[in-house]
Amino acid sequence: MNSDEQRSLRLLEQLVNINSGTLNPAGVRKVADVLRPEFEALGFTCRFIPMDAVQRAGHLVAERKGTRGKRVLLIGHMDTVFELDSPFQRFVRNGDKATGPGSEDMKGGLVIMLSALKAMNAAGALDGANITVFLTGDEERHGNPVSISRGDLIEAGKNSDAALEFEAGVRVAGHDEASIARRSSYSWTLKTTGKEAHSAGVFGTAGFGAIYELTRILDRFRQELREEGVTYNVGLMAGGSAVTADQANAALTATGKSNIIPAAAQASGDLRTVTDEQYQKISRHMEQIAAEHLPGTTAALTFGEGYPAMPETDGNRALLRELNDVNRSLGLEAMEPYDPVLRGAGDLSFVAPYTAGISGLGSFGKGAHAPGETVELSSQTYQTRRVALFLYALTR
Repeated sequence: MNSDEQRSLRLLEQLVNINSGTLNPAGVRKVADVLRPEFEALGFTCRFIPMDAVQRAGHLVAERKGTRGKRVLLIGHMDTVFELDSPFQRFVRNGDKATGPGSEDMKGGLVIMLSALKAMNAAGALDGANITVFLTGDEERHGNPVSISRGDLIEAGKNSDAALEFEAGVRVAGHDEASIARRSSYSWTLKTTGKEAHSAGVFGTAGFGAIYELTRILDRFRQELREEGVTYNVGLMAGGSAVTADQANAALTATGKSNIIPAAAQASGDLRTVTDEQYQKISRHMEQIAAEHLPGTTAALTFGEGYPAMPETDGNRALLRELNDVNRSLGLEAMEPYDPVLRGAGDLSFVAPYTAGISGLGSFGKGAHAPGETVELSSQTYQTRRVALFLYALTR
């Protein structure tokens, strides 16, 4: 391992050992404080955009202005899904792999981004390049409204010719692939009501109750919404005489008795589609199903702000061709487009209407979003070389 690799490994360990769960703004800002001087040493002008208005930490932006080649936007995020109460908190190295919260998603990707820029700087290749680095502090649970939490990122996308996202790299049957399309991700909440009464009156004058109405709707979702590229998960539900939810709708509490017709029920889940047109069609169908009530019940279905779809475009395909030119120069196999159904939503989708984009330039590993998340340290160097040469080609 050379000295640059050793420095990168130490930086990765330092970043992973900082808890930066999305709802830990102090931790996210600490990650930004570590990264800021790294970018400034490369001639980038840095600023931090607070996001107090949406109850999030904020974003780190680093810019280096130039007039040569494409205007390139590098997208990453500093937050993780592991909050302060998670038992999974520390970086542990195991040979050529390491476990740690956010090691693959995506602190390893942040290190690759920085290492590639350092390599370019050492070769004098940053001179004249126009590169903006945009690191969000709330990718895992973005603040609402997105007009505020993603407004600055969208503006950066409007002023770019190419956007590279440093989400985890992916392999299929041993071959590296890249994402030039991503699905949308929207949350939904379904609340139903019924007439509370003794259970002996169910199906009669007292109606069916809130839980039957909830399950009627969910079962019709299961049967009627099937379509290629679409998934709709039910992640949480409760019902009884009363249902209460915490502020984030992440926990439901129900009270009641088995011989009482339930007055309230609630479920929440997500909806993912390949295109925004598909989202509009499926969400309208869901609303129609929810509007057809069982006797004595009501239902209300609401959708939260989420991540739009990123469709495959000619610009994205052209960007992948340029990346594959780099792969050939490195003696690497050409990368095929990764199936968007297999990839989660991400910040790149917000700038997709304005610029060509590609994702999957971060670390390789496994187990993201779960204790035991692992990063392949052995692949950090070759991914860095790929990114550095790709950036060099784009900024000529």
